[in-house]
Amino acid sequence: MSGPLRYPRWVSVLLSGLNPPQRDAVLHDDGPLLVLAGAGSGKTRVLTHRIARLIDERDVAPGSILAITFTNKAAAEMRQRLEGLVGPRVRAIWAATFHSACVRILRRDAPHVGYERNFAIFDASDQLRLIRRCLEDEDIDPKRVDPRSVLGWISDAKNRLLGPSEMDIDSFRDEQVVRIYNRYQNRLLANQAMDFDDLLRLTVQLLEGDAEVREHYQERFRHILVDEYQDTNHAQYRLVRVLGEPQRNVMVVGDDDQGIYSWRGADVANILDFERDYPDATVIALEQNYRSTGTILKAANAVVAHNPNRHPKALWTDRGDGGPIEIIECRDEREEARVVVGEVQRAVDDGDSLSDIAVFYRTNAQSRAVEDMLVRAAVPYQVIGGPKYYERAEVKDLLAYLRVAVNPNDEVSFGRMITSPKRGVGPGAVTRLSAYAVEMGLPLTDALADADRVEGLNPSQRRGFSALASVVAEIRSHARADVPVDRLVELAFEESGMRAMFEADGSAEAEGRIENLEELVRTGAEYMNRAEEPSLSGFLEEIALYADADAVDTGGGQVTLMTIHNAKGLEFDRVVIIGMEQNLFPHSRSETPEQLEEERRLCYVGITRARRRLILTHARTRSFFGGGRDYRMPSQFLAEIPEESVGGMGPAATSRHRPLPSDAADVVPGLATGDEVVHATFGEGVVTGVEQGGTLVLVRFIRDGRERRLIAGAAPMRKAASS
Repeated sequence: MSGPLRYPRWVSVLLSGLNPPQRDAVLHDDGPLLVLAGAGSGKTRVLTHRIARLIDERDVAPGSILAITFTNKAAAEMRQRLEGLVGPRVRAIWAATFHSACVRILRRDAPHVGYERNFAIFDASDQLRLIRRCLEDEDIDPKRVDPRSVLGWISDAKNRLLGPSEMDIDSFRDEQVVRIYNRYQNRLLANQAMDFDDLLRLTVQLLEGDAEVREHYQERFRHILVDEYQDTNHAQYRLVRVLGEPQRNVMVVGDDDQGIYSWRGADVANILDFERDYPDATVIALEQNYRSTGTILKAANAVVAHNPNRHPKALWTDRGDGGPIEIIECRDEREEARVVVGEVQRAVDDGDSLSDIAVFYRTNAQSRAVEDMLVRAAVPYQVIGGPKYYERAEVKDLLAYLRVAVNPNDEVSFGRMITSPKRGVGPGAVTRLSAYAVEMGLPLTDALADADRVEGLNPSQRRGFSALASVVAEIRSHARADVPVDRLVELAFEESGMRAMFEADGSAEAEGRIENLEELVRTGAEYMNRAEEPSLSGFLEEIALYADADAVDTGGGQVTLMTIHNAKGLEFDRVVIIGMEQNLFPHSRSETPEQLEEERRLCYVGITRARRRLILTHARTRSFFGGGRDYRMPSQFLAEIPEESVGGMGPAATSRHRPLPSDAADVVPGLATGDEVVHATFGEGVVTGVEQGGTLVLVRFIRDGRERRLIAGAAPMRKAASS
C-alpha cells in the first residue's frame, strides 16, 4: 500500500471552500484577468488565495507581486489574510494602497521629477494653509474665493494628470485657478513637499517619462492585482496600465454596478472598458452572494438591470429567499421616522441587537427627523461619516446667531458667530471690543453696536462688527414681534451671509451644508406646529436638550445612520432606506443619463447591504425650505422592483407602491397636450400642458382630479394604449 493520496498544499488548502468561478480566478495563469465581483461574493478571499497560489504553485517571488487596495484598513486585512496563507513571505509582497505604493517608488526615484528623496507629504490642513498664502500672494480675497473650493479644483486637475499649463481656460474663474495652481505647485516644490494627488501624478509622470525607471518597475512587478477597480480615477488607471506592460499580468477585481464615486474623480469606464484595453482578457463573474436573502438579491438585480452600460450579471444565493421586502408609503418625514422607531422595536422584540439595524438616506439633511424621533424614543444611535445633525459645524454656527439674539451674554456663541462667515475681525479686534464692553458694563454682543467708539479698531474691523450688530438686532426685533421661529431661522441664514458664503463656494460639500441649514428652517416650522407657546428661546432650549440626550449611551448597542455612499463595504441584518422619492433618490442633480445610472447603482449598493430584512420608505409630502410642504412622487427605482419580491402592508398602515406593468416604458418622449397616460401610482390621466421643451408635463389624473407637474423622462409613466 502506498498510503493515502496526498494533494499539494495549494489544492488542499487554497482551493477548499471556493465555488467554481472563484476557483477559476485563483487558477488563472498569465495574462489580463477581470473578476466581476458582485456584492458579498467573496472577492477578498479570491484575491488572497490567488496570490498564495502564485507563490506556492507558480513559484512567483513574493517581492514581484503588487497588490493594490483603496484603504489602509483593506491593505492591512489583506496582509493579515496572506500571512495566514504564506507565512513570513508576506513581508516581501507589496500589499498597499495606491498612495503608499507611489511613496515607495518616489522615495527611490524622486530626483527624476525634481524632488529630494526625503520630500515631505502635506496633509489637508497643510494644503489649506499653503493655498491661503497663495491667495494672499495673488491678492485674492479668501471670502470671495473659498480656499477649499480652489483645492478641490486643483485636485480634480491633478487626478486627470493636468498641470497648470494644460488646464482649459473658459472663464475668469478658470484663469484665477490656473494662476493659483501654478503658484501652489511652485510653493510645494520650494518646500520639497507633495500633496496626496502629487503622489499619483508625479509617479505616473516619472514612469511614463523615464524609460530606465519604467523598465525597472515593469521588470520587478510580474503580477499586479487591483481591488475595487471601479473606483479608480484617471491617474490610477494610467499607473496600472504603465506598470502592467509588457508583462500584462494584470488582475483587476471590482463591480461596475457599485461604481458610485464619480463626484470624487472615479471613472466607472475604467472597468467597463477593461476588455477594450486588454482584448485577450479573461472575464470571470462572481455572482454567488454569501450575504443577503434571495428576495433582496432579486430586487437588487432587477433595479440595476435597467442600466444599459454594465457587464451583465445576476447575484444569487443558496441561503433561501427569506422574507419579503416592505415598501412603505408615509404621510410625511415624521411618520417615516416613526417607521424607523417601529422597526427598532420589532428588532428588540425579536431579540436582535440595535447594532444590527441601519438607516440609509441620500442626503445628510434627511437624518434630522429620524434623529429627533430616536431621541424621543430614547434609542441610542450613531451617525457614520459625519457628526450628528445638531453637532454639524454649520448648524452650530447658525444656531449661534439665534442664541446671541436671545442671550447677549453668550460669549461662546459670539465666538462662533464672528467666524462664520469671516468678517475680517481677528482675536485682537475681539480683545479690544471685549475690553470696551467691560469698561462700559455691557454684554459683549451689545457692545457690537458701539464699534465706532472702540479704540484701536481699523475701518474694516468696525464695518465687520457693525454688520454683526445689525444682524443680531434684526433677529432680536423680529423675535420680540413674535415672528414664527422658522422665519427667524431663515432670516439668520440669509442675513448672516452664511447662505451666500456656501452658494459662492459651489462645491458638493457646500450644497450639503445648505441642505442641512434648510433642514434647520424646517425644524423650526415643526416646532411651531407642536409647541403650545412657541418662542425662539423655547426652540433653542429644546435643541439643547436633544443634544444632551444624544450623548447618553445605554451600552446596549446603537442604531447606525449614514448616507448610502458611506454604507459601501458594510452590511447589516436590517436596513431601512428612507426618502425613496423622485428628486431625492434619484437626486434632483441627476440630469444626464450617466448621472441617473450612478444613482441607480447607488440604490443597488443600498439594497445589497441588507442581510435579512429590507424596508424602503417614501413620503407623500415632505417639507421644503421655508417650512412649506411639497407633494412627492415615489422613486422610479421602486417601480423597478419585482412585485413578487414585495410583501404586504408595512407598519405605517399604508398601501405599498406598485410597479408598472412589465410592458410599460419608464421614459415617455414627445408627450403632447391631450395625450392619455397611465402612471404607476396615480393611475390614468390626461396631459394638460407641456413645459421646458417637453421636459416637464402637466397631467390631470382621473382618480383624484388633481393636476401634477411631472418629469417626462423620469416619472414611472407610459402612454395609454388609446393615445
